[in-house]
Amino acid sequence: MELHGVGVGRGIAVGPILRMPDPLPDPNDESHAGDAAAEYATVQESLAAVSSELAAKGASVGGDAQAVLEAASMMAQDPTLTDDVKDRIESGKTGERAVFEAFAAFQDILIGMGGYMAERATDLGDVSQRIIAHLRGVSAPGVPTSDTPFILIAPDLAPADTALLDLDKVLGLVTRDGGPTSHTAILARSKSIPAIVGVTGALDIADGTIVVVDAAAGLVTTDPSEALVTDAKARIAARAAASTIPIVPGALADGTKIPLLANVGSPKDGPESVELGAEGVGLFRTEFLFLDSKTAPTVADQQAKYTELLSFFPGQKVVVRALDAGADKPLAFLNSAHEENPALGLRGLRALRVSEQILLDQLTALKGAQDATEADLWVMAPMVADAEESQYFVKLGKALGLKTVGVMAEVPSLAVMADQVLAAADFVSIGTNDLTQYTMAADRMLGSVASYQDPWHPAVLRLVKMLGDAGIAAGKGVGICGEAAADPQLAVVLVGLGATTLSMTPAALADVRAELVGVTLEQARARATAALGASTAAGARAAAAAAGH
Repeated sequence: MELHGVGVGRGIAVGPILRMPDPLPDPNDESHAGDAAAEYATVQESLAAVSSELAAKGASVGGDAQAVLEAASMMAQDPTLTDDVKDRIESGKTGERAVFEAFAAFQDILIGMGGYMAERATDLGDVSQRIIAHLRGVSAPGVPTSDTPFILIAPDLAPADTALLDLDKVLGLVTRDGGPTSHTAILARSKSIPAIVGVTGALDIADGTIVVVDAAAGLVTTDPSEALVTDAKARIAARAAASTIPIVPGALADGTKIPLLANVGSPKDGPESVELGAEGVGLFRTEFLFLDSKTAPTVADQQAKYTELLSFFPGQKVVVRALDAGADKPLAFLNSAHEENPALGLRGLRALRVSEQILLDQLTALKGAQDATEADLWVMAPMVADAEESQYFVKLGKALGLKTVGVMAEVPSLAVMADQVLAAADFVSIGTNDLTQYTMAADRMLGSVASYQDPWHPAVLRLVKMLGDAGIAAGKGVGICGEAAADPQLAVVLVGLGATTLSMTPAALADVRAELVGVTLEQARARATAALGASTAAGARAAAAAAGH
């Protein structure tokens, strides 16, 4: 039997399946002993303990997993939820029942919103289970244990489970729920685990059944033939052998160089990026220095952190994004004023121009790091709308002594004015996440419009082509630093549209490198042309795939 879903990466796995254990039984709907304050105090202890545990796990694993686990940690202390729990306890509910009902009610809201937000409901459910388990003094349900390797099947996986999987035992993941933006997909990609999400019928597979999980095809095959198992094992061996071959620079089959870079969030991500074959950094997010501070960090503090990261990449490109605050990342000292629609408000370069000293300090610190290391530092501004803003940022950076200064293409207007922008900037880097959001007028955090958040949409691809064409005409680089670059098939199309570098989560580098080396520039352009002619995201995927055969 064949089951279809959304594959994550290009991996393949063969083995027996084990299913996640059932969740804890629902708490009885009964009243507490009468002391609501004491009941709530006990719940507060469990809320704090679970929040602390999730945050500690995040700190221990780092990378994408840390961000996901920190988000889960915050759920355990969310004021809206804790107030609801308190109200329910004061109405007579036990602590366990109050937690269960409050979290379940919010889960229903998220599920009703659909898409991205519905995928967050699984995370919320896991936090609820952990709190109830703590209140009961028992272990929270988690990944099953086994003496032999297995493929894990679950309705969906919570961040804490995915982030801490034993990779010696878990060969692959199959989930009934989730999609390409679910935390299961994001973390599976970051850990290089073959995974397929959104598989209808997955939970009907009996424990112990042998399956083949082919992420590249998005296909789960139960009770596979001997020939299919032999082929799958051969592919697994080939991938394993490829991982031991010295990593070579990213290139197409005809020798066209496509440098493959890493997206990193802090200096501690540097060593792993190097180990996984990054040829530099295509996006260094500097927000980690600012988000937990009540005041802006000093020039000296910033320079030390920038120097630390740059030191891992002597002679290689490191692209640093200036502080991108606003929208979902407000800062008290920069843009704390309430906005009805912060995604369209004072964020990115707009906020920095209003508080220019913060920008000057950051660029000064970057100049110091540039002079203190042998890395090839490039600096870019986020949320740039047109040529005037590009000219402002480039002029400021050059005046302070930065060698290479460019801008991010996240706003459609920048693509429309690409020729003027590239006349001013040294380079452009495309942030496909925001470019898709703004092109499709679909808030990337809003589940009800999540289906629009697909970088395969021809409207987004046409904007990428406008930027790619302008880069070719100006003789300047146009990179990709959004999540789209981590999709091997889409990476080929992006190169065909004119992208000169690709930057992604480090774990995706191997798959993208392997995909690129199988096509020529002419073939990449043919796939891109086919995708551009489609009318939907799904149509673009199918057209590109057909052009590749």
